[in-house]
Amino acid sequence: MELPRGSRYSLSVLILLSSIIFLCNGQDYGTPTEDGAGGGEPPPEMAHCNGIFMSYSFGSREREYPHVKNVTAQSWAFKATAMIVNAGKEELKGWQMFIGFRHKELIVSATGAAPMDGDYPLDASNGTTFVGSPNTDLKTSIETAGDFTQISTNIEITGTLFGVAKSVMPMPKTFKLINDGWECPAAKRKGGNMNVCCKRNPKFKVKTGPKTKFAPRRYGDLNIVYDVLQSFASNYLAQVTIDNDNPLGRLDRWNLTWEWMRGEFINTMRGAYTHKRDQSECLYSKAGQYYKDLDFSQVMNCQKKPAISDLPPERKDDNVTGKLPYCCKNGTLLPPIMDPWKARSMFQLQVYKLPPDQNRTALYPPQHWKIDGVLNPQYKCGPPVRVDPSPFPDSSGLPAITYAIASWQVVCNITKPKSQASRCCVSFSAYYNNSAVPCNTCACGCNDIDTDTCNADRNPLLLPPDALLVPFENRTLKAKAWAKQNHMPIPKKLPCPDNCGVSINWHVNTDYRDGWTARLTVFNWRDFAFEDWFVAVDMGKAGPGFENVYSFNGTRVPPNNRTVMFQGLPGLNYLVGQVNGTNPLRDPAVPGKQQSVISFKKKNIHGLNIPGGDGFPTKLFFNGEECALPKHFPKKSSGHRSGTSVLMSLVFVVAVAFALMMD
Repeated sequence: MELPRGSRYSLSVLILLSSIIFLCNGQDYGTPTEDGAGGGEPPPEMAHCNGIFMSYSFGSREREYPHVKNVTAQSWAFKATAMIVNAGKEELKGWQMFIGFRHKELIVSATGAAPMDGDYPLDASNGTTFVGSPNTDLKTSIETAGDFTQISTNIEITGTLFGVAKSVMPMPKTFKLINDGWECPAAKRKGGNMNVCCKRNPKFKVKTGPKTKFAPRRYGDLNIVYDVLQSFASNYLAQVTIDNDNPLGRLDRWNLTWEWMRGEFINTMRGAYTHKRDQSECLYSKAGQYYKDLDFSQVMNCQKKPAISDLPPERKDDNVTGKLPYCCKNGTLLPPIMDPWKARSMFQLQVYKLPPDQNRTALYPPQHWKIDGVLNPQYKCGPPVRVDPSPFPDSSGLPAITYAIASWQVVCNITKPKSQASRCCVSFSAYYNNSAVPCNTCACGCNDIDTDTCNADRNPLLLPPDALLVPFENRTLKAKAWAKQNHMPIPKKLPCPDNCGVSINWHVNTDYRDGWTARLTVFNWRDFAFEDWFVAVDMGKAGPGFENVYSFNGTRVPPNNRTVMFQGLPGLNYLVGQVNGTNPLRDPAVPGKQQSVISFKKKNIHGLNIPGGDGFPTKLFFNGEECALPKHFPKKSSGHRSGTSVLMSLVFVVAVAFALMMD
């Protein structure tokens, strides 16, 4: 049957409209999938969570080179996804997710988050904590109308793991939220997935204090604040403040590095300088293409990872680079108990931005911060966390307060040196033993020496005390002669040196009924001096008995007073470097040296056994760096005769002689 022409036109329009309606209804406006935001269908377990829901899903793994037969030594590249969602009624600020990895995982990258424990590649064999980057806070579904980009974060993890058979699913041991006031039950696991719902602890008392818009400030051993003071469309002025808040922490000639993530570069600096200034890096970069009229010969630095150092004191009053509070101390950061003014450093920099960040509010701090010194503790820095803007006194001199435009905080903490990775070492000796226990073999590493000529795994040979005064290369004859004299074995392959630039000798000097004394000697084997040096000694149970030090300044370190800090007296605060002997061709080099006798009391300290080990430090620090201690301390039974024993022997000899004379 043939339809009329008008009917055919109406039917065509109807079919077209039906197709449009079908296509519109077919559009998916579901959960967003932007980078770092929750994507895909949420797990069904989340529907029953009234709190913070977290999940971890193992994705895949691939065998890495080299291929080895030993299962425990085989490495695998893996991918996993972690998700955190605020499914409750309370905003979560500064979220912190702990993943208890247990297969020697090495995290290479993670999107949507940053590790608190250091930079990539990160050793996460004992677990690691992730924080939001850039989304540090999780708002509630109620206040965002269910916007997943604001209430959740997806973390795509890539890394390497070891020692897992192909048939075993390498899942974390624990998985939890570690923010204060939150409790997490054991995570539920099914195959390659695990999830947990964390809730507020109703008994947790929130610390009273001013309410903050952003994450509250945290305090570690070293605290760095990145403040934006002025902002323009193409650039901004930032100020970096470094505070040393550890009573034993210290940095000398600090070097600070970070990584620009959005093509930024440093135009000018005040209070610090970058180690490299190469305008070709600017001209051939995106910055050179965008800023075509800028004179890059005057630009400070265009590196993605600049290395920054403090200015020397003579630049303090320079009109261009100086005249900034707390700058220009040659990179010295002392403990606050030594000098509060020298416990802070500060510098400013003008930062230029690239598209699409050409507006005043597009502000992003650099990532992957690292800081180090010459002979100081090793610091691990977390990611920059947005905090409330820092307050400053008004520049007009009026009693007013001005605030930074935006502020981020980076917290760095001291890490314990790994075996054979210290920068200083300790030797022990005592009045009751003729031999000194030298620094451990390779205490500061043996990477730079030929271990074919020495044994890096053998304990050091005992030495006569005077051998500690000469460099290691001049001790061999003394060590062999001492071993032969005391009937000790001499290995064919002698132990390697300690390779430390600074060594400290702790000598137990006397031990009597009411007290005891020790002598501390610091040796500097470097070719430069240490200004404002200090040694901190943790004496364990003997520490509270500290009485006096005679050639240094001595200060108890709270709160337990078991640690005592020693520093040079005024005018003697320089530990000079090593110098050549009187006749360099014949005499050994002479180290810089300072020493003092220290007295302790035994009153109110029960069970103190000085020769048994209580007379030796449990920890010792030089300029904040924890020094390697010997594995043994001198024993009293090692051939030493006390004064009483010698006296009794003399009495016995006299008595026998007298008896013979009477006969």
